[in-house]
Amino acid sequence: MAKRKAVTSSDSGKRRRFLDVRNHGFLRTAVCVPRVSVGDPLKNAQYHLESLESAWRQGAAYALAPELGLSSYSLSDLFQNRVTLAASLEALRMVLEKSRGWQGMVFSVGLPLMVGSGLYNCAVTAIEGRILAVVPKAYPPNYREFYEARWFAAAREALQTEITLLGQIVPFGTDILVRSSSQPLFVLHNEVCEDIWVPIPPSARAALMGATVLANLSASDITIGKSGYRQTLVESSSGKNVAVQLYGAAGYGESSTGLSWDGDGFIAENGALLARTERFNGMAFGVKAARHEGQVIVADADLLLLAQERLMWRSFSQNAADNARPFRTVVFDEPLGGAPTYVYETLQRFVEPHPFVPSDPKELDARCYETFMIQATALMRRLETLPPERRKIVLGVSGGRDSTHALLVACYALDMLGLPRENIIGITMPGFGTTKDSYRAACDLIRAVGATFLEIPIAKIADETFRVFGYKRGCDAEDLFFENVQAWTRKHILFAASARHGGIVLGTGDLSELMLGWCTYGADHFSHYGINAGVAKTLISFLIGWAKDKVFANELSTRKALELVLSLEISPELTSADAKGGIAQKTESLVGPYELHDFFGRNFLRYGFEPSRIVRLAWHAFSGRTNQLTGKPYAIGDLKRWAGVFLRRFFANQFKRSVAADGPKVGLTSVDPRGDWRMPSDADAAAWLRELEENVPDTLPLRA
Repeated sequence: MAKRKAVTSSDSGKRRRFLDVRNHGFLRTAVCVPRVSVGDPLKNAQYHLESLESAWRQGAAYALAPELGLSSYSLSDLFQNRVTLAASLEALRMVLEKSRGWQGMVFSVGLPLMVGSGLYNCAVTAIEGRILAVVPKAYPPNYREFYEARWFAAAREALQTEITLLGQIVPFGTDILVRSSSQPLFVLHNEVCEDIWVPIPPSARAALMGATVLANLSASDITIGKSGYRQTLVESSSGKNVAVQLYGAAGYGESSTGLSWDGDGFIAENGALLARTERFNGMAFGVKAARHEGQVIVADADLLLLAQERLMWRSFSQNAADNARPFRTVVFDEPLGGAPTYVYETLQRFVEPHPFVPSDPKELDARCYETFMIQATALMRRLETLPPERRKIVLGVSGGRDSTHALLVACYALDMLGLPRENIIGITMPGFGTTKDSYRAACDLIRAVGATFLEIPIAKIADETFRVFGYKRGCDAEDLFFENVQAWTRKHILFAASARHGGIVLGTGDLSELMLGWCTYGADHFSHYGINAGVAKTLISFLIGWAKDKVFANELSTRKALELVLSLEISPELTSADAKGGIAQKTESLVGPYELHDFFGRNFLRYGFEPSRIVRLAWHAFSGRTNQLTGKPYAIGDLKRWAGVFLRRFFANQFKRSVAADGPKVGLTSVDPRGDWRMPSDADAAAWLRELEENVPDTLPLRA
């Protein structure tokens, strides 16, 4: 019996480093919505301490509390009462004292502060008892239900840029960035409620000057329809500023004299929502005696992703140069994230395992519609460039999913151009590995859509090539020569048909195949137009199902043929069928699961991440999911091995991508040499493979 390999301390350290999300550029953020007691700052301090303590225990490196949360927002004329101001300062003192035990957590709280002769609505940011910055509200609103200008001065009215607060000398103003020396990607900027609602928020200028975490302390009340706009505002800010946008909120307990509050807090990143509080404290109908407590949401913000996005988005730095404003920077040295290490071994965010296939049904429906229409309209435009008599399409139809989808797009394009579907010459070319089911699916589909049907078996042509080179079919191994000759034979037939009948040869190879180089150079790799070049394999099946139900809903024979196509396994069918006449050459058994390769490819191409980081994301995204090849959960060894396969194949096959046919870009990931991917064909994968090997462990305990 073989002995198990002993786990060394270096192995253990490698595993810990790999699992710790802080080592992969993530920053754990929190938005706290404490309960409020109107006019009792000391009780509000206790509520804040409960929420902030919870955030710290969950590993937050930055936590945001609401606007004027220590005093309460709805005090009105009581803001100008000296008891209120003194009690609010004492509440701040209590929070700062307690925060000395929250190692590695920066936090921001809100309270009214007297500075000079003015009263300001302020955000105070601190770490471990030390105040880092005080930011006054730039634009106190004074319309409709808001009367803040009655009590508060605007930031521009301040005559001081530095104040003494609780014995500490700290910078004061809206032009302050708080930067971590231990995590250089963390650069914080605070603003207060209305400031994010104005056309040019202070946070926008701060982002251009380097801020990556934008935190808005808010106490915005709720009215009908406001919540949706608020979410749009927060997501938009995170998107256009390429930043993390946190938005605090006042919750239950604020005065109901004339307004109401829903505690609507957000964490958004680069245009996408990461986390949101439950409005109205999550109260549910039918639940009696609900607890009206505070809420805390946490999410791991991807600072490395933001850095990569800003690096690639050159107009971001150009815009910064045009709008540069002087900002002061406060640097702190305390390491971020001081909770126990195990807290950071689980990523606190959703990672889409299938980035090309949204998990939300509505988003998936919209994705399928847009993808289909991008392809169809692009093909229409390409056909319009041809002389009228040559506006035809030659297409090899195998019964597989790629050629099926290409045929559906071609049908719709011709319909929209008012051309007959007979202008599609659908050719089925059975070979040595063609199975009965795929052959029937191809024939049924071509006839069902009304295309011109041609059947041209490839055996005789391929056998002649075999004879010339002394290859004996049935005796010699079914090797690469055996497969490629068939692929070249099929492409020869398609181009011959194009010359004979007119029209263009429509390529069917998809984005996933191009990333992996899973195509025969000069065969399925070549065409006049590569309609699927921007569509990932994982999306193709959903597109076929969507088109079946939406585009071809009234064509019963087409729908039936599509159902058969979707039931078949993915295969090029270039080796002989198995003993039962079924598919023997199963693509994913050879190159690995497409769902993994699409995940690897998306992160590698779109963001330029290190292989170890991509595998760490996959470890989280595919947690609990079954490997369709083995019927078992994905182990870390599976992810590491297939990531290596992806890297080797991707680098080795750039020469195929460099001469690929024209094709429409569909999503944000593309390998089109004329689009957004340029790479030397002789680049070496060694550095990437080395990084993978050095930083990804071979084993980890399987997750539930």
